[in-house]
Amino acid sequence: MTLHRALSPRLGALLALSTALSLGAGLAAAQPAAERADALDAPRQDSPVRRVAAQVQAFYDQTDTLQARFRQLHYHRLYDRRQSASGRLVLDKPGRLRFDYEGGKVFVSDGRFLTAYEPGEEGAPGQYVKSPVGEDAIPGAFAFLTGEGRLDRDYTLRLLDADAWRWDGAVLELRPRRPDPQVRRVVLYVDGDPRRAGVVHRIFVQDHEGNRNLFAFHRMRFNRDVSEGRFAFQPPRGARRIQR
Repeated sequence: MTLHRALSPRLGALLALSTALSLGAGLAAAQPAAERADALDAPRQDSPVRRVAAQVQAFYDQTDTLQARFRQLHYHRLYDRRQSASGRLVLDKPGRLRFDYEGGKVFVSDGRFLTAYEPGEEGAPGQYVKSPVGEDAIPGAFAFLTGEGRLDRDYTLRLLDADAWRWDGAVLELRPRRPDPQVRRVVLYVDGDPRRAGVVHRIFVQDHEGNRNLFAFHRMRFNRDVSEGRFAFQPPRGARRIQR
C-alpha cells in the first residue's frame, strides 16, 4: 500500500505531491484542453528538448539548498473538486525537504523518514503518518531537486507548446521510464531567460486517475544556509499516528 492511500482524503491529498508566478488563470489553464500532439522535438541527443533537460539538470546539480514560497492547486477528478493552498518550501541535499502549509499541515523528509502531518479541527492535535524513506521515497516530481533523480535517465522527455501552456519559457514534459503508480507525467515550467537557464518556476503533476497538482514557486533563494534542525519535526502531543 502506498503511503497516501493509507490516509484520510485530506491528508492523502497532502501526500499527492504526485508547481505560476501567476495563478490567476487557474488550474484549467495549466493543462491545455488539447492534450494534443504539442511535442516540438523528438528526443535526439542534440535536440532542444535534450538541451533544456540538461540545463535543468545542471542547475539543480549545483544547487545545494532551495528556499521558496509556494502555492499549490489540487484537482481531484473523482469528486470534481479544486483546492488551493500555500506555504513555504525548504530543500537541502541530499534528500531533505519540507513543505509547511498555512494552516499547519506539514510534509517533511529528514533523509531517513517521511512524515505527513495534518492538524485537527478547532485546535485538536490531528493525525500523521511516518514512514522510512526507503518505503516511500521522495515524490518523483521533486526527486531531481533533492539530488535523487536524473531527468535523462528516469524519464522520457519532450517539449510542449509553451503558448498552449501560457508560459514564456520552455515547457518540459517528463514521463517515468519505469512504471510509477502515482505519477503519469510531470511538466516543468522552465525559465526562458538565458541568465536563469534551467530554473524551474512551476511543477505540474498528473496521476493515472486524472488528479492534478500544480506547484508554483516564488521568492526563490538558492544555496543559502539551512539548519539541519529545519527538517526535524515532532507532531503535537496527542496527535494520532495512522498505522499502515
